[in-house]
Amino acid sequence: MKALISVDVEGISTVVHSTETNPDGYDYERGRKLATAETNAVIAGVLDAEPDASVWVADAHGPFRNLLPEDLDRRAHLVRGKPRALGMLAGLDEHTDVALFVGYHARAGAGPAVLAHTVTDDILDVRVAGQSMGEIGLNAAMAGHLGVPVVLLSGDDIACTELSELVPAAITVAVKQALGQAAAVALHPQEVRERLRHAAADAISRRASVTPLTVPGPLDVEVDLHRPYTVDLAALVPGVARAYGGRTVTFQAAHFADAYRLVQLLAQLASIKPG
Repeated sequence: MKALISVDVEGISTVVHSTETNPDGYDYERGRKLATAETNAVIAGVLDAEPDASVWVADAHGPFRNLLPEDLDRRAHLVRGKPRALGMLAGLDEHTDVALFVGYHARAGAGPAVLAHTVTDDILDVRVAGQSMGEIGLNAAMAGHLGVPVVLLSGDDIACTELSELVPAAITVAVKQALGQAAAVALHPQEVRERLRHAAADAISRRASVTPLTVPGPLDVEVDLHRPYTVDLAALVPGVARAYGGRTVTFQAAHFADAYRLVQLLAQLASIKPG
């Protein structure tokens, strides 16, 4: 069995502020240590249930270089760095049996939710076939496109609800109760790790009961962008058109994988500043 663990940071226990998630922040080192420890708990849980499992970990936050390789469980394969195919899901392929999301956050516009956004602060919303999707929905549907179910998610209570609405049979672990964009009531990190290990083992044992999230194509996709300059750049991409007064771009995708990759490209364009 192959399991892919995708690890973000905003949904890690006690993390509530960008100083804990941004490499330039004074508290970032603490945030990445917490993320590594929670990842190890999930790795342990997966291997408790399936000792012979092949466990892959996708470092999936910001620069994709957050987890501490020297502190990560040596039984796992670590995928880090960018750009890379499938972004937050690097390592996912047709041989993957399950995906587990650790430290995930709610989509842009959800609230109260800790550090809610969708891929980048410059993307205000992504709608696929009329349904608003954040990173949870986009990644779950991309996994589902390859027939892979998301069996576990950890994050704040709003993030957990977001996955439960899409994949009701998945197990969720709420590591904190959101009070706002930068505030939460958090469980102790050690308590979280114990819960994650048990939940991961349970999720692996129950994986056959979880149906992959599938969004069949062809698909109409709309992306609301924060900056007009990003809209200008996006309109240069073949197949992407400006709509709704200049802030929204639209495109069509034959299937979800194409939609996923183009949203990734738009997120990269959003990082380009005017010359």
